[in-house]
Amino acid sequence: MTDTAPVRPPKPLYSNISPAVPSPCSGVCRLDEQKVCLGCFRHVEDIREWRSADDERRRVIVTQAAHRRTASL
Repeated sequence: MTDTAPVRPPKPLYSNISPAVPSPCSGVCRLDEQKVCLGCFRHVEDIREWRSADDERRRVIVTQAAHRRTASL
């Protein structure tokens, strides 16, 4: 009997880590009532999208998060 290696799903089109646009994740990972993270100020949908987003979209997400952070002060 031979064991076969498990089939791995294909990797996403883009990596979760980009040297051009670093993740704003601060490791706090708590959502408020509007589903915005209290650590990085990304909306939960932006967090989900991050892995497959290209650098241009990631820049938009980071900018929107920065605006949310400023508005919360």
